[in-house]
Amino acid sequence: MVGVPRFERGTPRPQTVCSTRLSYTPTPLSVRGIRRNAKPHTRYSPLMTDPFAQEPPGGDLTLSIQGVGAEPPADDGSMRLHVSTTRGEIQGVLHPVEGGTGAVVFVGGASGGIDGPAGNLYSRIPAALTEKQITTLRLDYRHPDNFEECVLDVLGACSVLKGIGASKVVLAGNSFGGAVVISAAELAPIVAGVVSMSPQLYGTSRVEQLDCPLLFIHGMADTVLSHEASEDIYRRANEPKRIVLYAEAGHSLVQASHDIEDLLLEWIPACLSGVTMEGGREEYEGPHRGADSMQG
Repeated sequence: MVGVPRFERGTPRPQTVCSTRLSYTPTPLSVRGIRRNAKPHTRYSPLMTDPFAQEPPGGDLTLSIQGVGAEPPADDGSMRLHVSTTRGEIQGVLHPVEGGTGAVVFVGGASGGIDGPAGNLYSRIPAALTEKQITTLRLDYRHPDNFEECVLDVLGACSVLKGIGASKVVLAGNSFGGAVVISAAELAPIVAGVVSMSPQLYGTSRVEQLDCPLLFIHGMADTVLSHEASEDIYRRANEPKRIVLYAEAGHSLVQASHDIEDLLLEWIPACLSGVTMEGGREEYEGPHRGADSMQG
């Protein structure tokens, strides 16, 4: 995985910096086929429980990438990413791997953010993925809670990762974002797998169109979005598919945070390697390895 241009905030256009990591040629990305919606969806509304509710009127949305840049690396090697587009700036934190061709995009729920569920899972897991030669992009939505705009953000992220050397990408999202990644996967050929954690139903009506491996994760004690949402999407999805349920975990999945981290560190590299994925339904009664438990 090569890197991206570095630029100072406030300059009108990113300037490419020559180094062993920094090489990116922006290419226009026109995203079509996403239905236009006049109003953002309200968080935790009835829309989240019905995959077919109030389908928005027709009309394509288009996003074009105009430039990509990154701030100087932090001590852990991560870089704050800035993607200039015709619909505004997409930001995120990139954890690049030199020479790696596999990548993961992590997205949050309807409130946005880059730390994720399960005790800041998205902040914890990049170091371990880097050791497995996998680049991580923790994506910050431009307009959290606007489904179509968030799908565009994910598609833009896939284009950027392809531009810096990725050949396969896994998309991972939670809650609202668990449906965003399902919708985005249908439109991005580079996607090799999808992880959907505690997903809402709205935005998943076309999950049967996906032909990549899917992993669903849900807490059976979730009082925000019932685990039946994941069960419903799982039933409609094509093989290979896997659903993992944690009886004592709620919507945030913090009660099973370390179990989930271990699961993703197994599933994501396997998916990117193209190995045959394990499928089926798994239900764990507990106790789970959560944020307050570090036992082996």
